[in-house]
Amino acid sequence: MNETHVSQAVHAGETGPPQEHGIGNRRPVLDPVERVSEVLFGLIMVLTFTGSISAASAGHAELREMLIGALGCNLAWGIVDAVMYVLTTLLTRGRGFTVLRTVRSAPTAGHARAMIAAAVHPYVASLLSPAVFEQVREDILAAPPPPSRPTLTADDVRGAAEVFLLVFLSTFPVVIPFLVFGDATKAIRVSNAVAVTMLCAGGYGLGRYSGLRPWSVAVVMTALGAALVALTIALGG
Repeated sequence: MNETHVSQAVHAGETGPPQEHGIGNRRPVLDPVERVSEVLFGLIMVLTFTGSISAASAGHAELREMLIGALGCNLAWGIVDAVMYVLTTLLTRGRGFTVLRTVRSAPTAGHARAMIAAAVHPYVASLLSPAVFEQVREDILAAPPPPSRPTLTADDVRGAAEVFLLVFLSTFPVVIPFLVFGDATKAIRVSNAVAVTMLCAGGYGLGRYSGLRPWSVAVVMTALGAALVALTIALGG
């Protein structure tokens, strides 16, 4: 990693999207881990409803109540997640501005370099030489001062909308079988098959992204999702 890449990492990772500081290309609002995590979260939520339906006793009234509950729950949690995304983004960006101001006002170059090292991932920081941190410090000093407070951007709003849609829309593949099949037993089996496939696919995607064994992560994610659903149902969720 060269000086330019480290400078981009400090600016973009701590203060928000790179385009706000004229650095690098436009980054995705949500990274793959965040996207898959939001889908899995919404999926687990809806499974707490579909998993509590008994094929032997499920009638039209019970299925209708389940569908309304599942859609309403994920709608509410989609809104909550979107709001928390915006709040977390503002807090993280504000922290980034604080780091930049601290680096700029550090009493010595050594103090500034220590602050920069603390803002970089520990493993990455261990691979870099003091000359690299010094170059980053000089880049920060040469850049315009950061804003006094963080503000929302269009990308933040787009990210919140993406979070909401991921959580809410993840409901539909699992509940659609209950709308298509009149037989409750068949609907439950198809719905469960869809849910397992989605959990497995999400785990596989996370495994590929993280450099782990995709199928191992897929199996673990499927088992973990099933365990969380069972626990939530057992606790009355």
